[in-house]
Amino acid sequence: MIRWIGFAVGVMVVVLTAIGVIFTLVLPRARAAPQRLSMIINRVTQRSFVRIASRSPSYETVDGRLAPVGPVALILQLVLWLTFFLFGFTLMQWPYAESFTRAVRLAGSGLLTVGLATPDVGANSVVTLISAATGAIVIALQIAYLPAIYAAYNRREALVTMLESRAGVPAWGPELLVRHRLVEITDTLPELYDEWEQWSAEVSESHTTYPVLMHFRSPEPWYSWVLALLAVLDAAAMHLSLNPETAPSEARLCLRMGFTAFRRIATSLGWDFDPDPLPDAQIALTFAEFEHAVGLLREAGFDTERTAEQAWPHFTGWRINYEMLAYRLADATVAPPAPWSGPRRHLRLAVVNPNRPPHRAPGGIERSYRLDGRPDAEL
Repeated sequence: MIRWIGFAVGVMVVVLTAIGVIFTLVLPRARAAPQRLSMIINRVTQRSFVRIASRSPSYETVDGRLAPVGPVALILQLVLWLTFFLFGFTLMQWPYAESFTRAVRLAGSGLLTVGLATPDVGANSVVTLISAATGAIVIALQIAYLPAIYAAYNRREALVTMLESRAGVPAWGPELLVRHRLVEITDTLPELYDEWEQWSAEVSESHTTYPVLMHFRSPEPWYSWVLALLAVLDAAAMHLSLNPETAPSEARLCLRMGFTAFRRIATSLGWDFDPDPLPDAQIALTFAEFEHAVGLLREAGFDTERTAEQAWPHFTGWRINYEMLAYRLADATVAPPAPWSGPRRHLRLAVVNPNRPPHRAPGGIERSYRLDGRPDAEL
């Protein structure tokens, strides 16, 4: 009797595991209940690696130790699925096998098709065929899943890499505006905002559909998709706040899609947040930090229609929509400690300002600008 109860339990385990595989690999849906196992695997893997990496003295070492998190999570997901299937098919073979040990060998041989046990005696041929087909299908689906993951990853990183020359490394919003003004290409900002609006929509879709993408790190240590989006949103918010009459409309659209992406990702992770914060609510960034950034813009020659005091309420009205979610994601992914990106619980490093290359011009004039906006030297 107990063997047939085990058979029923085995059927349930196989069916539930198959549903999890389908909703993860074939029909991915944000926050679908069958995807919770994958989310748990991602979270546990990330935390395990962070505990080891956080002891490192340099960020390059931290990033290197965290780099395998995404691939390892994918491998563990496959191993766990196969383990559940093995357990389920073992219980289904148990009533027909001589012993539970024999049932394990039959289920494992069928699932992995390694031929370690002969199924002719003491096995149900239907269960054997189903287990053999299941093992082959699951492994094939996982292999087919990888191109979709890496295609979404490559699309994400292409624009993040391009942002290096525009916003510095690590990326910072005010630096983006300063650099565009220094080389007199502020006319390209509308196009940049438009590209990042589309990028935000793609990342919102891919990272809620395939949550493991959040743990795939950029090829370079000081790059981060979270910091890149935060920098563009801060630049757009400053642009709209300081120049309400001349700021491009693309900045507003970029902001809207950007904080929507942060919210969708936070929802897929089960985080609580205020979906409609008051525009005059307090933010973590201080007015002194904002005023310093406005000073850098003016030193670089960026024209403004408002003073820092006048622009501050409008800037906070925009930033309140995404600040805490961006900070939390930056901390969860252990992003580089860039300015205006919040604290890192697992890093011992101070905030690192982006480096700006020398600003050269014909005639032997070279100016190397510091973050205070003043030239270090003129040759």
